[in-house]
Amino acid sequence: MTKLTKRFVEAVEPQSKGHVVWDDELPGFGLRVYPSGKRSYLIQYRAKGRSRRYTIGIHGVWTPETARREAKALLGQIAQGEDPAAEREEERRAVTVRELCEQYIADMEAGLVLGKGGRPKKATTVATDVGRIRRHIIPLLGTRRIKDITKPDMNNLMKDIIAGKTRVVMKTEKLRGKAIVRGGRGTAIRTMGLLGGIFTYAIEAGIIDQNPTHGLKKPRYKVRDRRLSEAEYRTLGRILKDVQHDRHFGIHAEILRLIAMTGCRRGEIISLRWSEVDIEGSCLRLKDSKEGASVRPVGLPVVDYLEAARLKRDGTYVFPGQGEDNAVGNFPQSWKKLFADTPLWDVTPHVLRHSFASIANDLGFTEITIAALIGHAKGSVTSKYVHTLDSTLIMAADTVSGYVKALLEGVEFRRNTYTLDRQTRRSAINDMLTEARPCT
Repeated sequence: MTKLTKRFVEAVEPQSKGHVVWDDELPGFGLRVYPSGKRSYLIQYRAKGRSRRYTIGIHGVWTPETARREAKALLGQIAQGEDPAAEREEERRAVTVRELCEQYIADMEAGLVLGKGGRPKKATTVATDVGRIRRHIIPLLGTRRIKDITKPDMNNLMKDIIAGKTRVVMKTEKLRGKAIVRGGRGTAIRTMGLLGGIFTYAIEAGIIDQNPTHGLKKPRYKVRDRRLSEAEYRTLGRILKDVQHDRHFGIHAEILRLIAMTGCRRGEIISLRWSEVDIEGSCLRLKDSKEGASVRPVGLPVVDYLEAARLKRDGTYVFPGQGEDNAVGNFPQSWKKLFADTPLWDVTPHVLRHSFASIANDLGFTEITIAALIGHAKGSVTSKYVHTLDSTLIMAADTVSGYVKALLEGVEFRRNTYTLDRQTRRSAINDMLTEARPCT
C-alpha cells in the first residue's frame, strides 16, 4: 500500500492479469492497473451486505487529487446509505435505443463486434448494418428506453418496416449519390436479426437481462431459385461475346464469364488478386471471403483463362481498374446495362452462382462437393495448410466449368467425361466440345 500520487501512478508497472493498488491514506480508494497499461481510479465499499466497486474515472482525465476528493464525497454518501454503483447501473439501464445503437456502431467499426465465425465484421457488412440501424431502427425506436422495450414492440417494429413506414430517399456520401429506402419483408427480417444481435450486445454490457426479439415470429424468406436454362446460357454467351472487345464493357464481361464458370461470389472475383491464384493447384486461395480464408477449386477452363490473362496484365488485381493498382469499378452498373432490354434482364451475379450450383447438382455431384465448389460454410475448404485439393473436387470443378463454358459457346453435350491428369483433363474437355453438336 502507498499514497497515490501522480508520480507513483505513472510509474506503477502493469501485470499480466491486471491488479489494484490501494491508497494508504484513504481506505477504500484505489488504482486499477490494466494489463494494457490503462489506469483508472475506484472505490471499494460494502452496501446491503455486498462488497461493491465503483469506478471514478480514467487517469489522465482524473488526477490522483481530484479522484481522491471524489472518493471522499462518494464514501460520505455511502455512509448515509446510498449505493453509487447501483445508481450507475440503473442509469445504464435507462439508455435509449439510439444511444445503444451508436455505441454498437462505434464498437462494430472498431472491430469489437464479432460476426460470422467469430471474426470482426467486414467493412461491407458494417456499412450495411449501419444503414439498417440509421434508416430503420433509430427512426422507429430511437427515443425509447432499452429497458422498456417489449416483444410486442418488436412485432410492431417488424410490421412497420414491412409496411414501408421507413420509406425514404436519402443522400449518400458519394457525389450525386442517393439511397432509396423501401422497407419490405426481406429488409424487416434482416433488420430484426441485426436488432437481436444489438440486444445481445446490451445483455453482455449489463444493460438489460433479456432479449425482446427472442421467440419473435418472422415471415419466411422468399427463396431465390432463379437459374439459367441451357438456352439462356447460350443467350448469355452471345451477349458477352458481343462486348468482349468493348473498351468499357469488355472487362466486366470477363468477370461475368468467370463468375458463371466458378460459382464464386461477385466480390470474390472483382477483388481477386494474383497472389490468390494457384495455377498448379487448380484453385483460388481466397484470403478473405464471406467464410473467411477459403480454398476454392476451379476447373481447367478457368485455369486456362487465368494463365492467359496473367501474361497480359500487371499489378495486384486480376481485373485491374483505373488509377494506382485498384480493382475494377462500376461493375453493378455495367451488368445491369448489359442485360437491359434482353431476355436476361433479371439475371444477377447471384443467379449465375446459383445456376452453377444447380448444374453441378444436375451432373450428379453431392451436396458437400457442391458446397466446396462455391464456398458455402458447410463445405468450404478453409484450412491455410491445404496445399493439394482432393482430386474429386478438381474433377467436379473441371466438369461443371467445362459444361458451363460449352453452353456459353452455344453447344450441347451428349455425354460427360471425368478425368484427373491436367493434360488428359484438357483433352477430355476438348473431346467433349468436339462431340457436342451446335444448337440449331
